[in-house]
Amino acid sequence: MKSTILLVPFVAGALWAQAPDMKTLMGGAKALQSQVSGVIVKSAEKMPEENFSFKPTPEVRSFGAILGHIADAQYSFCSAVTGQANPKLQIEKTKTSKADLTQALKDAFAFCDKAYSIADSEASGVVKFFGGERTKLNVLSFNTSHNFEHYGNLVTYMRMKGLVPPSSEGR
Repeated sequence: MKSTILLVPFVAGALWAQAPDMKTLMGGAKALQSQVSGVIVKSAEKMPEENFSFKPTPEVRSFGAILGHIADAQYSFCSAVTGQANPKLQIEKTKTSKADLTQALKDAFAFCDKAYSIADSEASGVVKFFGGERTKLNVLSFNTSHNFEHYGNLVTYMRMKGLVPPSSEGR
């Protein structure tokens, strides 16, 4: 027990040191993206595989399809910011297993790390996106907003299956 108590300040200090600088535009953007991407991946890990095809109604995406859609969107948004080619993996249409979708999410969020790591001075740079011109920070804010929107879908699906979503654990 003593060793655990002694490690807590060091672990907390290490995590604090790795946190984005919340006094910068991109630090705040990166922190929010990290928060939502973390709970989305945890949702994929927590939901049993047999529920990945679950749809509350026939007209909506399944739990797994939402995850694939989120992964696909990361490439779309973040390639616009970085200038890298969007690989257009069509994850939503090609992946169905828990393992494949969870890994696809992790890979897609890793792809976005470069976009969320730009300097504040680059955040106001203008790029073409969705038929218009937007700042890079606007594109990234839209991405994070989109992720939170679909995390809300995942939360509802998890609750319908009797699971506590990651953002509510420990409360």
